[in-house]
Amino acid sequence: MADLSFEFPDGSVKQFADAVVGEEIAKSISISLAKKAVAAKVDGKLHSVNEPLHKGGKLEIITKDSEEGLTVLRQTAAQILKMAINQDFTNVKIGESVADEDGFYVDTDKPDTQISVDELEGLSKTMKKIVSDNLEIKSVELSVADAKALAGEDPYQNSLIDKLAVDGQVLYNEIGDFKGIAEGAVLPKTGAVKIFKLLSVAGAYWEGKSSNPMLQRIYATAFNKQGELDEDLKKRQEAHDRDHRVIGNQLDLFFVDPKVGAGLPYWMPNGATIRRTIERYIIDREVANGYKHVYTPVLANLDLYKQSGHWDHYREDMFPPMDMGDGEMLELRPMNCPSHIQVYKHHIRSYRELPLRIAELGMMHRYEKSGALSGLQRVREMTLNDGHTFVTLDQIQEEFQKILKLMVSVYHDFDINDYTFRLSYRDPQNTEKYFDDDEMWNRAQSMLKNAMDELGLDYVEAEGEAAFYGPKLDVQTKTALGNEETLSTIQLDFMLPERFDLHYIGEDGKEHRPVMIHRGLVSTMERFTAYLTEIYKGAFPTWLAPQQVKIIPVSEQKHGKFAQEIGEKLRGFNIRADVEERPEKMGYLIRDAQTHKIPYTLVVGDEEMNSGSVSVRKYGEDDSKSESVDSFVDEIRHDIDTYSRNED
Repeated sequence: MADLSFEFPDGSVKQFADAVVGEEIAKSISISLAKKAVAAKVDGKLHSVNEPLHKGGKLEIITKDSEEGLTVLRQTAAQILKMAINQDFTNVKIGESVADEDGFYVDTDKPDTQISVDELEGLSKTMKKIVSDNLEIKSVELSVADAKALAGEDPYQNSLIDKLAVDGQVLYNEIGDFKGIAEGAVLPKTGAVKIFKLLSVAGAYWEGKSSNPMLQRIYATAFNKQGELDEDLKKRQEAHDRDHRVIGNQLDLFFVDPKVGAGLPYWMPNGATIRRTIERYIIDREVANGYKHVYTPVLANLDLYKQSGHWDHYREDMFPPMDMGDGEMLELRPMNCPSHIQVYKHHIRSYRELPLRIAELGMMHRYEKSGALSGLQRVREMTLNDGHTFVTLDQIQEEFQKILKLMVSVYHDFDINDYTFRLSYRDPQNTEKYFDDDEMWNRAQSMLKNAMDELGLDYVEAEGEAAFYGPKLDVQTKTALGNEETLSTIQLDFMLPERFDLHYIGEDGKEHRPVMIHRGLVSTMERFTAYLTEIYKGAFPTWLAPQQVKIIPVSEQKHGKFAQEIGEKLRGFNIRADVEERPEKMGYLIRDAQTHKIPYTLVVGDEEMNSGSVSVRKYGEDDSKSESVDSFVDEIRHDIDTYSRNED
């Protein structure tokens, strides 16, 4: 066979015999590099250092202390876990294994009963024995026929063989008498994986499709140093404590019932109160800034989305059309913009009406894959804080800046400070995804960039992240779980006004084409509530808290009436106050109010009843203070009116 040609990062090129392994290539550069090498990266794909290479290309030697080196360590740990599962359990099927920046996991399927969290400790001990034996991990190539014979009736292994076979060969990692399909580069010996932790188990659909079997996913992680693992576990605990799904269960905010359907949350009274408060706040702010609020149908004729381009570009994310039997096809809307275009078109518009700002809390439906659904962050039914402004060309930059200033002001009221700006442009090479009009794209992108520069705001530019119809500004933030989310967006659109033939009558009496600005100040109600739940850790500021005051009488018989009178007075000022009526001990009731993160707990007994006062304890504080009922009313009303901002 011909020699293989490899190009190194410095531009040099070397020839090696076919089936050369990465370790030999590293040695040809330096002995010290070979000692640190954990993988060879050829044209972007990682290969084990002892894996035979059959194709040349751009080559990089990956070392232990790099991010990709950590991925190799974790993929090795995943192979060891698969071997341990094979030793500890009979009749268990192994699905895929994945290693990434968050750790690694292995999918399993056991017909009698799935592997439980209680069995992880035993698996961990088996893994440690495999590690201490420091077994060699060999790269072995099997023909597809031999691989299928090895897999037997295991449907998952057979599927992986079909997926990973290259030129009729399937690469395996051989550890002793165990052979596991190679799903990534691994280290030469098991002894290198000394620091690892099996974390949890959870159900996961095979290939992420709800129509496939539910497997048991074992989550784990691995590091090179114990200190790194300890720090990671600390961060995971913090993320768990902030996870909106955990807090949502603790505070009874929402739930998802599989009988109804995945990704379709039920809002319980507490969660509905938070959502309603956000909605009222947003509508009031938008109306004060010149927006006209509308209600539009959640269903529309499929032709509307064909005209807008959503059917061509987002069909996979839309629910199937409903055939009404008479030739009419109705579609659950995935976007609100075509609906707002119809509002614009309902009247002949004059230049005097522009900018015309239309807003709605618009319900939408999108078909998210089951494996991607997560609490309130990823759902199939959502309500978007949506707005569309129709402007003339010379109004674009000023209107863009007004929207951005409103957005920043809203963030301030919610005490959101950790975010960055991203200008998202098209990829000019991707003519399938993006509307094909170079002049439009160049003009639109230039306008957004100039507007940001005028405001003096820092931003990053990202090619290939634009919407199909125009560039946009994305506001990026991170969830408590470390995932980057787009919190808000402003999008410039020259395309839809063209597709829907929109006009306004100009000062010259002639028809002119408006430009459309799409914007969402706080994303969807679902995602925004999830985000707030995590950044507040469930301790919502008083104005947002579902229960703002808990009133606890020392004795229901003696002080209950006085407590109820205080509750009625507070509710008269639209303060969300409840009187505790459970016959529990005082200490328990106070702790329970703190556990549910209620901003104010009021205790009333003989002294308070005689003096017309209350004993006030704020959430998170150990001490309480006595003050008159009227004084407390003034205090909490100020707290609510200022959005709990200390500087006001």
